[in-house]
Amino acid sequence: MLLKKRIKFFIYFLVIALAIPACNLCDRTGLDDSDSGLDTLSRLEQIIKRDTLIAITDYNSTNYFIYRGTPMGYQYERARELADHLRVELKVITENNIDSAIQILKQGTGDLIAMDLTINFSRRKQIDFIDPHYQTRQMLVQRKPKGWRNMRTYDQVEKHLIRSPIQLIGKTVHVQKNTVYVSRLKNLMEEMGDSIHIVQVDHDTEELIKRVANGDIKYTVADEHIAKVNLRYYPDIDTRTALSFPQNVAWAVKPGNDTLRRTINDWQQSFKGSYYANVLHNKYFKNPRSKRIFHSAYYSLNDLRLSEYDEIIKEEAKELGWDWRLLASMIYQESQFSENARSWAGAYGIMQMMPQTMRRFSIDSSSSIKEQINAGIEYIKWLDHQFKDKIEDPEERKKFILASYNVGLAHVMDAMRLAEKYGKDPTKWNENVAYYLRQKSKPEFYQDSVVRYGYARGEEPFKYVNQIYERYQHYQNIID
Repeated sequence: MLLKKRIKFFIYFLVIALAIPACNLCDRTGLDDSDSGLDTLSRLEQIIKRDTLIAITDYNSTNYFIYRGTPMGYQYERARELADHLRVELKVITENNIDSAIQILKQGTGDLIAMDLTINFSRRKQIDFIDPHYQTRQMLVQRKPKGWRNMRTYDQVEKHLIRSPIQLIGKTVHVQKNTVYVSRLKNLMEEMGDSIHIVQVDHDTEELIKRVANGDIKYTVADEHIAKVNLRYYPDIDTRTALSFPQNVAWAVKPGNDTLRRTINDWQQSFKGSYYANVLHNKYFKNPRSKRIFHSAYYSLNDLRLSEYDEIIKEEAKELGWDWRLLASMIYQESQFSENARSWAGAYGIMQMMPQTMRRFSIDSSSSIKEQINAGIEYIKWLDHQFKDKIEDPEERKKFILASYNVGLAHVMDAMRLAEKYGKDPTKWNENVAYYLRQKSKPEFYQDSVVRYGYARGEEPFKYVNQIYERYQHYQNIID
């Protein structure tokens, strides 16, 4: 933890030093990235100090979703790369309404809108755009004629489809409320001198595409990359008619966050040409496996399920008094919901219990999933009992329980004694007991007089707890 802090401290001063030559007078006087006075920190400083980048993105089939318990998505992974570059954690806020996302940004609750925002004058008045990361066009989404597969020629299909915007005169088009699609259709009416019936709805673009595919509505509008992705899922739609010229799309920050904006631009410039950027684009926009994911029962846009064992996990979590999504995140961390998982250390099953612990709770490799999870819950209850008199806060206590499940109760107790000896709070996890558990791999700490159980690879339980809670946050974002 101390090394990580020093690295962040160095990076912070390096970023600021590099930004100074390009700063304007507002930057030099300390008003950059803030709304009030010289004493406030810049937005970039706030991100580094709090150790977290807060990104606002939309929940859909490409940007952010959960598949088999794993958070995924193009914008999510790009934002995670940026957070890694800044050496901070990533927190995601989901918001599918663009106006609401802009308000969250302007209120200061989020640092960055990580969506494909079309750049226009109206939005420039409210937000500052990052340099564009690509271009897109607005495409008409319409349904192919019934029986199109059996038509003899392509021309027979074409005569049923709109291929020129002027053919939209008198037609009804459903679009997401307050989006650039509304303004584009209004501009088309002005250009054509006639009317299009625009119906603005609260549904997001992908829901409207689904409704076109199902025949519930006739037309909607979508950005080209979104339309192409959905064409793989709904082969009965057509997405070849452009309604706009190519337009720049970009992320955005709050006006005045200049140091943050420049830092993201610099990162994006280097990321664009990287091998991983290409892999990421292909993964979400060209991956033939995406159709299989789309139809999976464990794809969060189809069903809010994490695994086939959700009902058992919910039942056991209720018995434990935990949010079932936290327990599910822990089980994913242990086994990725695999009932036959085995570790190099000999841990077995969905709860990854060691043989001696399995014997203690009367289970073996022939035990059912329900029996395995129940044994894990009984072990967690036992750990909770060990900490109950020492740690009053039940939410704080959960972190100690999780760490103990991973590394053993004895090593966590050692870290608590070290924390108390060196003036830290033995009842707090972050920056206190977690720090000293990580130090138990160093002789000067594991040989300390208050340490009873010697060496431990404390980095493992530290990451274990962090990763469970990070995944839990994603589950909270998406799973009710």
